[in-house]
Amino acid sequence: MAMVETTNLTKRYGDLVALDSLNLTLEEGDCFGFIGPNGAGKTTTMKILATLLKPSSGQAQINGLTVGYQNRQIRPLIGYVPDFMGAYEDMVVTEYLEFFAAAYNIHGDARRKVVRDVLELTDLTYKATAEVNSLSRGMQQRLSIARVLLHDPKLLLLDEPASGLDPRARIEIRELLKELKRMGKTILISSHILHELAELCNVVGIIERGQLLFNGSVSEILRRARVGHVLHVGVLDRRAEAAEVIKKMPGVKKVSGASDDPNGVLHVSFEENGGVKPSDLPNLLINHGYRITHFAEEPVNLETAFMRLTKGLVQ
Repeated sequence: MAMVETTNLTKRYGDLVALDSLNLTLEEGDCFGFIGPNGAGKTTTMKILATLLKPSSGQAQINGLTVGYQNRQIRPLIGYVPDFMGAYEDMVVTEYLEFFAAAYNIHGDARRKVVRDVLELTDLTYKATAEVNSLSRGMQQRLSIARVLLHDPKLLLLDEPASGLDPRARIEIRELLKELKRMGKTILISSHILHELAELCNVVGIIERGQLLFNGSVSEILRRARVGHVLHVGVLDRRAEAAEVIKKMPGVKKVSGASDDPNGVLHVSFEENGGVKPSDLPNLLINHGYRITHFAEEPVNLETAFMRLTKGLVQ
């Protein structure tokens, strides 16, 4: 049984379609990275899964339970961290966590123990008596995660948990999420920091204008985003002549850098499945008497994949 499964999930606000027939599946233990521009439908999806919004049509299920019909049974299974802290900022950290633990009917020694445990897990024990509104944004984000861990949920819904954080705080949040992943939690996380999603997630989805454009592993999305090849070739001298030689190769689309790259590197774009193999380029140049100082293929990362597979359109 899938931990999360949506079938033609749709949310409309009048004529505006915020979510358009979303079909998504997360297996237990998955860490799913939700990628998309602002207004693409990420937060809408999370709020529906968190039982905070009703879909206009379609269906969403959490661990086999249907959102909108079995919300009371679903809510103990999920932990939702929105992209802002929330209220109760006049409390100290321990009071804040004990308040929410009581809301989950955790009382007495069990409540004190679980509060200590989540403080230790999120590395906030030394801030136990600090006022919530005195915490940095990074600490507040960790406190938000500590709050949703009190009842030991199976599914974590994290909406931009690293938004607005400084580099150190982002690293701390990332390491915390890795630990939660090792604990077997199923995680749905949206973020604009794409290289961190690539490191953390085993599955990613790209959404734009409410429609899921891609859903699969990071390696698969990188493969799909690779259109042709771009090689960076360093030539010791006679770069302009070398560029003209390369342009005559079958399948070469463009050669740049002959005159404007101070590092002496030519950037060669090849058509996909066309002409000579890019790996033949070094031999070609050597046979023409050129001395090669550098040869590398341009990597495709999650950021370039996102730019290639979307058009930057929002509602």
